[in-house]
Amino acid sequence: MLIFERSHPGRRNAAQAPNHVAATSGIPDALLRKDRPLLPEASEMDVVRHYTRLSQKNFSIDTHFYPLGSCTMKYNPRACNTLAMLPQFLARHPLAPDSTGQGVLACLYDLQEILKDVTGMAGVSLMPMAGAQGEFAGIAMIRAYHEARGDTARTEIIVPDAAHGTNPATAVMCGYTVKEIPTDSEGDVDLDALRAAVGPQTAGLMLTNPSTLGVFEKQIQAIQKIVHDVGGLLYYDGANLNAILGKVKPGDMGFDVIHMNLHKTFSTPHGGGGPGAGAVGVAQRLLPFLPLPVVAKLPSPAGGITSDSAGVLGQPSRMASSSIRGVGGEGSGNGAYRYLTEQDLPQSIGHLSAFSGNIGILLRAYVYARMLGAEGMHRVAEFATLNANYLMAELQKAGFTIAFPQRRASHEFIVSIKPLKDATGISAMDVAKRLLDKGYHPPTTYFPMLVPECLLIEPTETESKETLDGFVAAMKEVRDEAYTTPELVKGAPHTMPVRRLDDVKAARELDLTWKAPATQADAG
Repeated sequence: MLIFERSHPGRRNAAQAPNHVAATSGIPDALLRKDRPLLPEASEMDVVRHYTRLSQKNFSIDTHFYPLGSCTMKYNPRACNTLAMLPQFLARHPLAPDSTGQGVLACLYDLQEILKDVTGMAGVSLMPMAGAQGEFAGIAMIRAYHEARGDTARTEIIVPDAAHGTNPATAVMCGYTVKEIPTDSEGDVDLDALRAAVGPQTAGLMLTNPSTLGVFEKQIQAIQKIVHDVGGLLYYDGANLNAILGKVKPGDMGFDVIHMNLHKTFSTPHGGGGPGAGAVGVAQRLLPFLPLPVVAKLPSPAGGITSDSAGVLGQPSRMASSSIRGVGGEGSGNGAYRYLTEQDLPQSIGHLSAFSGNIGILLRAYVYARMLGAEGMHRVAEFATLNANYLMAELQKAGFTIAFPQRRASHEFIVSIKPLKDATGISAMDVAKRLLDKGYHPPTTYFPMLVPECLLIEPTETESKETLDGFVAAMKEVRDEAYTTPELVKGAPHTMPVRRLDDVKAARELDLTWKAPATQADAG
């Protein structure tokens, strides 16, 4: 049922009504509404009950196991939400001066420093508001770097065939052509193909490590040398960062830029369309091109930002020195914080959106990182890897086909349902839909497309052994049903509010607008 179907003319919800009237003075008459907007008219209890019932129909991370590969749908501490919503944070206006926001700027500065340490990068900008925007910022900085050096012949970005789909899209958006290279039989980048692909036209390589195939690139040092030797740069897609936290740093692997999905790795459940935060970290050579704003810490005593400090910051030659912390310099002291602007970073790729990024998500990430600490981040990687390898081993013992059985899993791994489909006609999608009836959200299906009938499974670091064992039991039940009652599996799900949707029809005939019956519209 839609909320509009609970609507009755004249019914009001006065307790939640705004306490002010929107100003219309100065707005041309032609732009003012002539009729009241078509909104539902329902009581507060009707609204609460309606949306509570809807929430009870949903799968959610609070109620079910979400083994979504590359999506890290894990439990996130409520403390992160509580502290990020402190009144002092919520009440701060984005146009307020830096001098009245030293607390929030201090938190953001500390987060930048934590992420620099985690990734081994020289500088971090928190500005990108999603992983895809972080990708865009990374490749835009690579482009700006080459153009600043007059190296305009670099027109290609190399992308492995196992990459996230956003990688080639990002490269094209930044004006590059994409050259795809294959992976070998063990899931690693084909080095011979990479050597043949690089040259003076190579601007960079986009790589996820561990990859979407669930394995860590064994030849990562050789890969970075091949690309760097021809003058290209390396971009690290940070979607799988939780697999290596505290264990290895992208900067030590030789990467020049990385985006981090803070809404995945550092609290705030990923999914549902946002909001997100795709912070970017860069090596020394890309510091001048960081997107704005970036939080800097001044060596002057706390208590205000002086005009002298602002003058020093306005000199690009001083920007990269130790007089400012937060953009690569070490600095010292307990000075004030401020946002850097175009005057400080004249070669910056600029602003990616209004104001200063998704501050609420950044604060959640900061709280989560501080709660974990260095030792806790080690545990994240250890348990994410342990859970994935345990689950992979149990499913293999149960007779499922592992895509790369000769490799240890990182934080995720791939099961191929093709042998089951060949024997019974049951596809990966059929298995996924039947898992819903068993109380488990399905893994990612049909990605990466290199593996036929693919299920990409990521148990995350926060699930218990009992939960993983229950998932294995459910997978076995579905596999047995595929042989004994295949029509039951093909017709799944049977217990959800809706059955299988026609995906093609939904894409071609998308209808998101509710239209009132004629009588209700007339009464409006």
